[in-house]
Amino acid sequence: MSLIPAFDDWREMPAAWQGGVVALGNFDGVHRGHQALIAEAGRHAQALGVPLVVLTFEPHPRGFFVPDTGPFRLTLPPAKRRLLAHYGVQAVLAQRFDAAFAALSADAFIGDVLLKGLGARHVVCGYDFTFGARRGGNVERLRAEGAARGFGVTVLEPVMREGEIYSSTRIREALRAGMAKEAAELLGHPWEIEGTVELGDQRGRTIGFPTANVALGEHLRPRFGVYAVRALVDGEWRNAVANLGKRPTFGKLQENFEVHLFDFAGDLYGQMLRVALVDFIRPEMKFAGLDALTAQIAGDGEAARAKLA
Repeated sequence: MSLIPAFDDWREMPAAWQGGVVALGNFDGVHRGHQALIAEAGRHAQALGVPLVVLTFEPHPRGFFVPDTGPFRLTLPPAKRRLLAHYGVQAVLAQRFDAAFAALSADAFIGDVLLKGLGARHVVCGYDFTFGARRGGNVERLRAEGAARGFGVTVLEPVMREGEIYSSTRIREALRAGMAKEAAELLGHPWEIEGTVELGDQRGRTIGFPTANVALGEHLRPRFGVYAVRALVDGEWRNAVANLGKRPTFGKLQENFEVHLFDFAGDLYGQMLRVALVDFIRPEMKFAGLDALTAQIAGDGEAARAKLA
C-alpha cells in the first residue's frame, strides 16, 4: 500500500492539499469509530470535489503532557499513515505537538491552523473533540466559528457497538488483558506491532526455534505471554508464534518480542517487520530448565498453528 503525503507543520502545507475537508483527531488505532468519522469526511469531500485531509498530532498529546506515562500507542506514525490511506484519506498533517503548538489559543487553532494553513472548507470531528491551549475550544465553539467564518462543521455522535463506544482506551484495555481477538474486532483490523528486527542473544536457534527479535518502541505492551501471530515478510503474511515478556527462565528483566516464523529460514536482521496479533495462547511462565522450555515452545508452536489454520 502506497504511503500518502504527510506533513508535520501547518505552515508548510502545499497549496495542492489546501481547501479540502479536514478530519480532526488523534486517530490512535484508526478503529471503527475513526473509520466512521473518515467515511463521513469522505462524503463531504466527494460532494465538494476537494481533497480529504486528516489533521492529527505527533507526538500524541498525552505523551507530551504526561511524558512518564509509559508506552501506550496503538499505532506509530507509519502504521497510522498506512491505515488512514487504506480508509480513503489523501494526505495527513501530523502536526508537531510541542510547547509552542500546545500554547496556541483556540482562536489561533481555527484561524491559523484550520483556515490559514489548511484552508479548510469543511471539518469533521468527534463529539468530544477539544482544541487550543488548556482545551479552550470544543465542538460548540467550532460550530459557532464555522458559521461566522464560512466553513462547514460536522460533529459525529458516538459510534457504538452493543451500547459501548468504540474507543482507543477500550482497545488498550483489551490488549492489556491479552484479548487480541476482541481488540481486532474493535479496531476493524488486527492489531500490529511494527519494529526493526534487532540482534538478540540467539538462544532460540540453539534449541531449534530461531526467532526475530522485534523492537517494541512506543507500542503499548499487551499482556505478557505467547501469541499466535502473522508476520509480513517480502509482501506475504506468514504464520508464526511470538513470545512477549521478560523471559523469566533466563532471569531477564528487559522486555522482548520474539517471533518464530514457521517453515522459514531467511535472515531478517535490520528489516522492518509487521507482526499482527491473532490470538492469545498462554501467559508468561518460568520453567525449571531448557528441556522444559523447549518442550513448551514446541507445544506453543502446535497451538499457534491450530489457531491460525
